[in-house]
Amino acid sequence: MPLRLSATSGDFGEAFENFVKRRRDVAGNVTGVVSKIIADVRMSGDAAVLDYTQKFDRLDVSGGLKMAPDLIAAARDACPPDQIDALEIAAARIRAFHERQRPEGLSYTDDDGVRLGARWTPVSAAGIYVPGGTAAYPSSVLMNAVPASVAGVPRVVMAVPTPDGEMNPLVLAAADIVGVSEVYRIGGAQAVAALAYGTETIKPVDKITGPGNAYVAEAKRQVFGTVGIDMIAGPSEVIVVADAENDPSWIAADLLAQAEHDTSSQSILITTSGALADAVADAAEGHLATLPRASIARESWEANGAIILVKDMADAVPLVDRLAPEHLELAVETPEELAEKIRHAGAIFLGRHTPEAIGDYVAGPNHVLPTAQSARFSSGLGVTDFMKRTTLVSCDATALSRIGPTAVTLAKAEGLDAHALSVSTRLNNR
Repeated sequence: MPLRLSATSGDFGEAFENFVKRRRDVAGNVTGVVSKIIADVRMSGDAAVLDYTQKFDRLDVSGGLKMAPDLIAAARDACPPDQIDALEIAAARIRAFHERQRPEGLSYTDDDGVRLGARWTPVSAAGIYVPGGTAAYPSSVLMNAVPASVAGVPRVVMAVPTPDGEMNPLVLAAADIVGVSEVYRIGGAQAVAALAYGTETIKPVDKITGPGNAYVAEAKRQVFGTVGIDMIAGPSEVIVVADAENDPSWIAADLLAQAEHDTSSQSILITTSGALADAVADAAEGHLATLPRASIARESWEANGAIILVKDMADAVPLVDRLAPEHLELAVETPEELAEKIRHAGAIFLGRHTPEAIGDYVAGPNHVLPTAQSARFSSGLGVTDFMKRTTLVSCDATALSRIGPTAVTLAKAEGLDAHALSVSTRLNNR
């Protein structure tokens, strides 16, 4: 059974903090291994990528790292039509939401006559990493590639491992639907290094996004600075805040939907109802008896899950903010009112008929979200993650005469006389 806590208990504060501070990423220290892989790829390029793909994915890709267009087309043709239709519907909804995120520039002249502005431009190339094999997720292709496309990125490159040659054809179909420019059948830290630094075959990109295992996450951490990254993603998580007026079977399914991702995932129920808490725990057992990924879901639920009883719904707010979850469901009578009080959550799902799983696929907002309490300071993936803002400044002689003396004063105060000179020499030549 998952951990049970009650906010009315005298030791709740300490017990809750201990729960919050638990580490769920148990992959160990992979820093050294990843550093060597990156160094090898930088030194040997394709040869290193081929060697590591043979070693880790048991696959000989000496015939070519890049997937041919006819292979991608054949994979799409092999998919059931209803699944292609579902991908196209999801892609359209995701695109429609992200098109509303496209930022506008600004341009104005202030009271001193200085023209100021800002413009947004896309990165030249984006690399998206998609986990591969039979458990690959075509939805991840959509969530990473669509905002890049909306941003106007001209080259979107996908790296997807094919361990033992296994490939989910829907992943390639998704790449085709959203117009991915290039697809490479490589994964792991070697793929991240190849995207960041380039090889004989793969041209480097400007930004790398997408989920992966501990080696992929560490590789993204190490190449940051050479390229941009979206985030360092940890194990997935959900909090469901539910009142007594819920179907316990629904809530249990929502919790297990997160738990089945990985044994390190975390599912938490916060409720005012002890009866609902007990019923949800029982319903979870019932679902686990039939779910194909029950062993993964059970280990996650029992090792990392929690059921927390609170006296009032208002008491849930500071607990949610402390946990800063990736996903937050508010299965309560007035979810909007409660949501207004919460500061830290990657995505919020409002009401009893809005399961988090709808956001994983077809709602529209991105499912690449901050984990491990990083929702305190970061946001989910979006269009501006694939763009940069450049500011613009223009002074004529009159405008410079008005603001220039202030710049000269500050430059001299900082001991940067050449800075002062570059302004004052223009003032003196008027």
